Amino acid sequence: MLQTPPARVGMAEHEIDTPALVIDLEAFEANLDVMAGIISGAGVKLRAHAKTHKSPVIAHLQMARGAVGQCVQKVAEAEVLAWGGVPDILVSNEVVGADKLARLAALARITRIAVCADDAAQVAAIEAAAASADVTISVLVEIDVGAGRCGVAPGPDAVALAQVIAASPHLTFGGLQAYHGSAQHVRTHAGRHAAIASACDDARRTVEQLRQVGLECAIVGGAGTGTFEMEAASGVYTEIQAGSYCFMDADYAANLDADGRPISRFRHSLFVLSTVMSAAQPGVAVLDAGHKAVAIDSGMPRVWQRPGVSYVGASDEHGKLSIQDGTAVPLVGEKLRLVPGHCDPTVDRFDWYVGVRRGRVECLWPVAARGGFA
Repeated sequence: MLQTPPARVGMAEHEIDTPALVIDLEAFEANLDVMAGIISGAGVKLRAHAKTHKSPVIAHLQMARGAVGQCVQKVAEAEVLAWGGVPDILVSNEVVGADKLARLAALARITRIAVCADDAAQVAAIEAAAASADVTISVLVEIDVGAGRCGVAPGPDAVALAQVIAASPHLTFGGLQAYHGSAQHVRTHAGRHAAIASACDDARRTVEQLRQVGLECAIVGGAGTGTFEMEAASGVYTEIQAGSYCFMDADYAANLDADGRPISRFRHSLFVLSTVMSAAQPGVAVLDAGHKAVAIDSGMPRVWQRPGVSYVGASDEHGKLSIQDGTAVPLVGEKLRLVPGHCDPTVDRFDWYVGVRRGRVECLWPVAARGGFA
């Protein structure tokens, strides 16, 4: 059951019921425009990652600015986007299980669908599902370019798996998935650059070896908000899979540019709006936004535009604020914006986005693909 919407169109931001997931629409739209401008001049395509926003509405806004489609991590996310009219979807992950693969194959009747594999047994299962549904599915070989998570070794092992895909009657070889996830959060520009340079070398070498056996890569995909300009400039990546750029959480905002300064091309546009529910203890205030409202796996959220006020601890329904000496204590009933440390799992806690422009609610969008169902 969907949560009751916490707002109505036209109401003031301070009237929104909390905790609520708020989008500053001006900052959000600026982020979409900045990314579109960077991509259009880079000679690559944007396949924005919907695991961040989980919303067909946002997907269409990204595609209206030139994105070729979306990528997702789960079949359930792909279903919601396909039913919402997104015409080109990559599951940038392995999918295992007959039921999930049957659902994936069914989507091939209403959208262009692709999936990743790093094992011949997975390929055989995808082929069986595609054959049963009498559809063709594009399959990308995922290679491990340094994250140490999923992915077959670059080079000969990847080539061998690509040949298995190409020989499967109901599959087409779609290219390579070469995402270096852990590089996204290396703080220094030099550290990120070194990690991505190695990833690009792995991808380039594998593309050339595939070409030698007659297989071309329509897609070489990867990259994220932390490194996308490096992959875009490599000459080997064709699709960029950044997702968090549209919202910019506190963790990505801690990355540094080549001059050692925080990267600022994207603005914070996603907030958890919360209410001060207690200020009974000296130097402390308590919000109604705890674990169930904001993810803390990448650090505590930042209190927006309130110097001297820090979010220091969370329990299920409480967020503890520490107030520096000499700083005004927030009043009971006061509304505060929080910048999440990690936007993706924070979004997953809510059923609704509340879009705000200049202090007024302009729209309500469902977080349609949220939840644990795979």
